Amino acid sequence: MKKFAEQNRLKRRRKCRGKLWAIVLFAALACDGRGLAQTNSLTPLAPVSSEGTNAASSGSATNVANLGNVTVVGQLNKARSQILTSVGATAYTHTAANIQAQSEGANASMNQVILRSPGVVEDSAVSGGLHVRGEHANLQYRINDVLLPETLVGTFGLVLDPRWVQSMQLIDGSLPAEYGFRTAGIIDIHTKTGAFANGGELNVFGGSFNTFNPSFEFGETDGPWDIFVEGSYDQNNLGLENPVGTADAIHDHTEQYKAFGYASRLLSDTSRITVMSGASYSTYQIPNTPDVAPLDAGTVTYASAIPNADTNSADLNENETEQNYFVTAAFQQSLGDLNYQASAFGQISGVHFYPDQTGDLVFNGEASDVARNLYSAGAELDASYEIGDKHTLRFGGLLVNEYLTDDNTTTIFDLDASNNPVDIRPIMQNTTANAIFAGVYAQDEWRILPKVTINYGARFDEYYGKYDKQNQPSPRINLVYKPTDWTTLHAGYARYFTPPPLENVPSGNITAFNGTSGASTVTQDNTVKAERANYFDAGISQKITQHLQVGVDGYYKMARDQIDDGTFNQTLILSAFNYAKGRVEGVEFTGNYNLGGFSTYANVSLSKAEGEGAESAQFLWPNQDVVNYVNNHWIHLDHDQFLSVNCGASYLWRQSNTKSALFYVDSIFGSGLRTDGGPVIDTEGDQVPNAASVPNYYSINMGAEEDIKLHHNRILKARVDVVNITDNSYVLRSSNGVGVFSSQYGMRRGFFGSLALAF
Repeated sequence: MKKFAEQNRLKRRRKCRGKLWAIVLFAALACDGRGLAQTNSLTPLAPVSSEGTNAASSGSATNVANLGNVTVVGQLNKARSQILTSVGATAYTHTAANIQAQSEGANASMNQVILRSPGVVEDSAVSGGLHVRGEHANLQYRINDVLLPETLVGTFGLVLDPRWVQSMQLIDGSLPAEYGFRTAGIIDIHTKTGAFANGGELNVFGGSFNTFNPSFEFGETDGPWDIFVEGSYDQNNLGLENPVGTADAIHDHTEQYKAFGYASRLLSDTSRITVMSGASYSTYQIPNTPDVAPLDAGTVTYASAIPNADTNSADLNENETEQNYFVTAAFQQSLGDLNYQASAFGQISGVHFYPDQTGDLVFNGEASDVARNLYSAGAELDASYEIGDKHTLRFGGLLVNEYLTDDNTTTIFDLDASNNPVDIRPIMQNTTANAIFAGVYAQDEWRILPKVTINYGARFDEYYGKYDKQNQPSPRINLVYKPTDWTTLHAGYARYFTPPPLENVPSGNITAFNGTSGASTVTQDNTVKAERANYFDAGISQKITQHLQVGVDGYYKMARDQIDDGTFNQTLILSAFNYAKGRVEGVEFTGNYNLGGFSTYANVSLSKAEGEGAESAQFLWPNQDVVNYVNNHWIHLDHDQFLSVNCGASYLWRQSNTKSALFYVDSIFGSGLRTDGGPVIDTEGDQVPNAASVPNYYSINMGAEEDIKLHHNRILKARVDVVNITDNSYVLRSSNGVGVFSSQYGMRRGFFGSLALAF
């Protein structure tokens, strides 16, 4: 009987393997990293600013054992961690176990995971979702040390899925020379793989706001092959933030499909090739604000020019679709002291905003149908070479080619001399644009003394686009001093060059709207430029005891042509513009404590971000008086938040050899993003732009998970989460401020649960 059962088990395994290969061939999936998350193993969140050790490499080292291919994969992971480094920068690590011990666990969005880091400010999804150290977007995403190109879909934090993350770092501060273009923060993700996780998981998550979110993941090794796949579907009635503070939003349904996977083949003990692919497709209803009055024209409303027009703003029917598809291929080889990885990647990203043709004319005076598609392709080479025991030379280059199509049809009213509507007509403006991003770098990590390391180097970047052509050499230097094993100090300087995102650069002819309801009172439209900045950073990380670690880090940035983004009309698509000058400064405090099954962390950040001078895309601003004011005064950037706090605690209770329970509580607090306030500066009643802030806010979350080990190493996981347990109604964004179109409120109290089977 035992022999018969074993034969059946092997047959089922072969069938499952065959189906899995079909999925791999269809999706061209691949990447590299560590194993399946274990909810019964918690690692404290900890700032790492000393050696800049990559979380995946250190994790891989613990997995290196006499396990055949697992040993080789672990050694290659360790070698790869020597290629790209964060020496001198500030790196904050999240593990798969950390993710499970926070609100909604791996069922949360990637943005919610990143939000539990120092210096990160929450924003609405339509405004980019997150801000790191006083910057708008400007984040760079890497998966297994392969760069992901730009995306039109807000940020990759809305595209990527935490379920396949084994470890993730937010790297910011004074970055080493290998990181260019997007420099506010590096989201460095290392994925689960079959090498360390033979098996999978089926999960169903659901609850408030009509949430239904099933998902699966599976990983396996077969000879030299290592594979991992993951997919999910999510539907709910709170796809975008509610524009009012009620518990339920009006017209806010979303459906989201996501898939990711990877296949890797060992070519030898020192080389491998990997292919990684991901896809996402989402549909959103744009939530409505009730009781909005139709917009006035001259002496009448626009509604009066449309027979039988519906003037109930709660009945608007705006929608948006977002999609993103990427694939990468990488070859890695370790040749003694030389390690290198060469990769190629391609991506298609698209967004389409569908207006309510009549309703938008009634309430906005125009209705814009906007479809943008961004096509990206590129290649990257990164290498490290150890010279003796004191020098590690790193060098490489990056080339990315982007092509954008922007199809925009705006329906407007023609106006008479009294600014009253006379007829309705469409204005079509379809444009294309191309941009090339190229950069090379070299740097030396010099262990000048046993306790002192200097990481110095430079990069040269070139931006060649339709609207501008610029370049810059950028020196970088970081100093790390470790007087004891428990104390690490670091300080650094970086010169940054940040071209505007091609997909966000405003295009079209603004004069085509003269004499219409879509005309801007500001006719100036200077070209959006690349930002150039000097960045300074210094900090200390101190281990108080074996279980308690604290840190503090300060930064200051001076910029020319400070880049910012905003939403300036009824579409939820960002547009970029420049301030002539910018300055950003702040300080971050971090701490974590871990003892046995108990773990806790806290991050407190103070920040100020300001700009002066309306340098480009001035027609997007409310009126000429506001432009004139900004040209002569420093103002807060719209995404500036003075105080940000996130903290949490968890306890893992091992009830027996077959049962364990995880309990957690976490919270976020913010002093509020900016809104207009102070004195009135013009006859239109406009106040000083971004002079005030919305009220401070907080959200407290808690939950628990029970894991029960079944036969044949299967694990049953039951989880419950309560979000915003106090049912606090808080506003993330007001409808006033530079680049802000409507208000957005945070999620009200929600109850969620999940049931999963790991096998």
